[in-house]
Amino acid sequence: LKVWQIPDYVPVRNITEPVVTLEGHSKRVGIISWHPTARNVLLSAGCDNLVILWNVGTGEMLLVLDDMHTDLIYNVGWNRNGSLLVTTCKDKKVRVIDPRKQQVVAEKTKPHDGARPTRAIFMADGKIFTTGFSKMSERQLGLWDLKNFEEPIALQEMDTSNGVLLPFYDPDSSIVYLCGKGDSSIRYFEITGEAPYVHYLNTYSSKEPQRGMGFMPKRGLDVSKCEIASRFFKLHERKCEPIVMTVPRKSDLFQDDLYPDTPGPEPALEADEWLSGKDAEPILISLRDGYVPVKNRELKVVKKNILDNKPPPGPRRHSHSGSEPDVSRPALDEVLEEIRALKEMVQAQEKRISDLENKLGQFTNGTD
Repeated sequence: LKVWQIPDYVPVRNITEPVVTLEGHSKRVGIISWHPTARNVLLSAGCDNLVILWNVGTGEMLLVLDDMHTDLIYNVGWNRNGSLLVTTCKDKKVRVIDPRKQQVVAEKTKPHDGARPTRAIFMADGKIFTTGFSKMSERQLGLWDLKNFEEPIALQEMDTSNGVLLPFYDPDSSIVYLCGKGDSSIRYFEITGEAPYVHYLNTYSSKEPQRGMGFMPKRGLDVSKCEIASRFFKLHERKCEPIVMTVPRKSDLFQDDLYPDTPGPEPALEADEWLSGKDAEPILISLRDGYVPVKNRELKVVKKNILDNKPPPGPRRHSHSGSEPDVSRPALDEVLEEIRALKEMVQAQEKRISDLENKLGQFTNGTD
């Protein structure tokens, strides 16, 4: 995995160096997901059937979940506070995992009877929403309660199309959007606490099929236009198309019912706190005046020095008095401090050069 920093200023040159490279998977990585409340905690799942949790701020592996999945992992999702994971796998099982205890706390075999891939996500109240296929190859959606994982509290047939249904969830409005690979439509459903639990709302249709779909963070919505749902980005063969969904309202005033406070970018926990067992709900922000990003949200990667924990290799030199003076430590600290200062100087010069290039570009455009 490579993590990249996109700067606040507009770079003129290509960004060629990642902030940090995380090496640990033996096969291709297909899934990544940031922790919802802990700073710099990133999850990855690969074709080696491993789930690895990283502290991106130090470049370290925090946890490796290695004996839980017997086949290819289809998807991984966090619950709202990041204390549990839900995964789907080619072995036809949905697993709920406590990553810090490295335990499967609940498991359901064949939530959908068909052989094709299943997807699962957590709802805000802890229920699990799944998509899959019936024995007759009909696409299905299901809602499950962990207190009784044997039977779904809702199960609906959709159609006989063969594209895997990708669920996207907005916890603020309790709406699930289903985008099928190869479909040209997005169907959406409201999830409620009373039967029948899953209510069909509407379908967005277009002409071209989607190859994939992405979901923008809610903070990017245009609240003055009553835009709801995190904006979709629809992948075509050669382009990416934004899809905006709005509620038709005449007033241009802020609509409180459409925009409850939503999770902001600030983490509620540090990585070490989460690893030690602490949990916290997301820190919420208001979208009343639109989201203004904080300046200089730069990721600083501080790799821990392994020499802090391990004695230097090889035989130690003994002084005449019999004591063992640590002659290498001060010299090593000096070198590390010098390297750190040089790195900071290079980063400052890079930014200065980019700023100058930007100004030069503006000057050139102005004269044109």
